[in-house]
Amino acid sequence: MLKTLRNAWRIPDLRKKLIYTMFMLVVFRAGSHIPVPGIDTAQIKAIIEKGALFGFFDFVSGGALKNFSIFAMSITPYINASIIINLLTIVIPKLEELSKEGEAGRKIIAKYTRYGAVVLALIQAIGMSAGFRAAVIDTGFISIAVIVISLTAGTAFLMWLGEQITDKGIGNGISLIIFAGIVSRLPLTAFQLYQMVKIGSANIITIVLFALVAILVVAGVVAVNEAERRIPVQYAKRVVGRKMYGGQSTNIPIKVNQAGVIPVIFAMSILLFPSTIAGFFPNSKIATSIARFLEPSGLVYAVLYALLIIFFTYFYTAIIFNPADVANNIKKYGGFIPGIRPGRPTAQYIEKILSRITLAGALFLAAIAIMPYIFTGITKMNISFGGTALLIVVGVVIETVKQLEAQMLMRHYDGFLK
Repeated sequence: MLKTLRNAWRIPDLRKKLIYTMFMLVVFRAGSHIPVPGIDTAQIKAIIEKGALFGFFDFVSGGALKNFSIFAMSITPYINASIIINLLTIVIPKLEELSKEGEAGRKIIAKYTRYGAVVLALIQAIGMSAGFRAAVIDTGFISIAVIVISLTAGTAFLMWLGEQITDKGIGNGISLIIFAGIVSRLPLTAFQLYQMVKIGSANIITIVLFALVAILVVAGVVAVNEAERRIPVQYAKRVVGRKMYGGQSTNIPIKVNQAGVIPVIFAMSILLFPSTIAGFFPNSKIATSIARFLEPSGLVYAVLYALLIIFFTYFYTAIIFNPADVANNIKKYGGFIPGIRPGRPTAQYIEKILSRITLAGALFLAAIAIMPYIFTGITKMNISFGGTALLIVVGVVIETVKQLEAQMLMRHYDGFLK
């Protein structure tokens, strides 16, 4: 990874993209410390420290919620809007047609996603203003309107920031923003571990065990992300004029984890959204029941989290990989899988293999995500930086490094052709 970054830095074009990405992430971290007007941040910190839900959401937002900054809602509304649009694409024929129209259709869908993100951000901002009303200095209409607009505008700006990183920088902008928020909490987590050892609430052996588990998780995530099943494909020989084409063997690489960290982010956003809204209405029995039912430290939350990760792994894999299209392309170019008839039998064979290896990838992601709950139950240590954070951090790093390598390879061939 370091070698890839060093080589990329030597290329002027990539160096500009890296600097641009880092600058945008600095803007994000700076904005996380700009407080929303009319809020008593001391009250917010006291409320967050009482509940595990708010503490977890603050960790994901990189401390922006505790500061009640303009980025307090993070990029969650945009992720929720993306999930909703992806689901609607399956059931609404017009959206399905747009998704198949190439770049033009994707731009229209992206526009709908932005609109949906702003609407969800507005709803969540109103809920936060109502839920944290004890910390609102002035409860007048103008003051509440300023808070709601500031929070909504902050999410909209983050959405724009992520898209700019994707277009002009390196990597997926939305993933990098979440990555930056999580990594920014590393020094605080390390300090908390030091304080635990100092006051005697944790011993050094437990800390070393935690570090070893973290290293094993990182190694496992890298191994699963790189693992793939290769399906052999044979192309028949064709004579065109005096030349013979085909006859070679190749393979179709199917990754064990096709979806990357997307299922983890989707599942986390889905579970956080209703719990966050419910937490803003402490006097409501229904809201209190929902918040208690989906408490991040509870068993129900862990089980639902694992099930949602498995579901979204299959869901996202089905969106990005279509066995029928792959089978048709193989047949179109005169290829076949040895022992399998071209066409529909080939599609069914690929789908069967895809389903099996996706299950393995989904179970691995779910196991890593709920591992902190098991670790906390055994050691009684409440460590916020757990399996979910490691999955996102390692996944984003791998994805970004691969994009750098792809761009360097493309420039290498461009120079060769010139």
